[in-house]
Amino acid sequence: AIAAHEQRLKENPPKPQSVFFVGSSSIVRWDVEKSFPGKGSVNVGFGGSIIADSTHFAPRIITPFRPSTIVFYAGDNDIARGNTPDRVLNDFKEFVAVVRKDNPNCRILFIAIKPSIARWPLYEVQQNANALVKEFCQQEDRIEFVDIVPVMLDAKGQPIGELFVKDGLHLSNKGYELWNAAITKLLAK
Repeated sequence: AIAAHEQRLKENPPKPQSVFFVGSSSIVRWDVEKSFPGKGSVNVGFGGSIIADSTHFAPRIITPFRPSTIVFYAGDNDIARGNTPDRVLNDFKEFVAVVRKDNPNCRILFIAIKPSIARWPLYEVQQNANALVKEFCQQEDRIEFVDIVPVMLDAKGQPIGELFVKDGLHLSNKGYELWNAAITKLLAK
């Protein structure tokens, strides 16, 4: 997947000040060009990844292109793998440091780890990780926490089924509509 991204970026270099969508399969499956036309959206997500993977591959698929904004979704697989909320936070801090080393004004939008049917038993740990990342984002310039959790839960506090495909983990078109709305507002700022 990384080699494919590298080839695509080489053949069709992103415009300066592009918006890069980075992270795991929830990014991979997101049709960002259709969802955000005219924003110079570039999808460099890769399935099954954890935060540290995005950090590791950033010099190959992110940092050389100096995006103006990164929309980041990862942490879901980290928690499923058994990583602690503290580890999620520290890995995200490292990602930010790598991205901003040569691009200090890059804006980063961290999409909260989503509540899902498939990973509902991990919800409390996910929320603990989200709380730590949110606190960090609030202390930093140009890093925003995108809290999509409330709109993905029903009145009883359970994940809304229609927001997911059959596996109960990945987003349906309706799920992406919610994410599109949240990100569109922020990209307009």
